[in-house]
Amino acid sequence: MKNLRILSVLLILLFVGGCKKDIKMPQSNLNDIVSTFYFIRHAEKDRTDPDNVDPELNQEGLGRAMGWAEVLDPVPLDAIYSTDFERTSMTAAPTSVKKDINIQYYDMANLKIDQFKADNLGKKVLIVGHSDTTPDFVNKMIGDNKYSSMDDADNSSLFIVEIVGDKATSMRLKIN
Repeated sequence: MKNLRILSVLLILLFVGGCKKDIKMPQSNLNDIVSTFYFIRHAEKDRTDPDNVDPELNQEGLGRAMGWAEVLDPVPLDAIYSTDFERTSMTAAPTSVKKDINIQYYDMANLKIDQFKADNLGKKVLIVGHSDTTPDFVNKMIGDNKYSSMDDADNSSLFIVEIVGDKATSMRLKIN
C-alpha cells in the first residue's frame, strides 16, 4: 500500500512537473506560461531544548528531509527557497545537493508575492517553510484563504500550486 502511495505521488509530480521546455515563450503568450510551486513544511525538529528558537532537525526529521529529496527527484526544479532557520535549511539541503541548486532565503514578512511570481515565472520551485507560513504563502499565491495553519505534527503535507497566466490551482497531498 505504501509503495502504491509513493508511486501515485511520483506520477502526480511527473504529471504536474512535466518536462522542461527548451523554447522560450514570447511575451505575448504569458497566458501559456506554467509556473509550478511545491510547498513543504520543515521536517521534524529537535524539541529537547524548549528555549531554542532555532533548533536543528532530529533523526526522524533528517530521514524525512532525505525522503523529500527522493519524492522530488523526478521534478525538474529550477529554484529552492527556504526561510533562514536551521530546520528549514536542513529540510531543503538534501534536495539542494541532489539537484545542485543553491538555496535562496526568503522572509515571509517582507515577501512581495507579485514580485516572487514574476521572478519565478515559468519555473518549478520548491519552498520550505513552517506550519503557519507554508499555508499562508500558498493562500497568497492562489489569491484565496483556502488553507489554514498546519497541525504541529504535520511534517508530511505537500502543497502544489500551478499558475497558468493569472489562473492558480492548488492541491494538498499527504506524503508519509
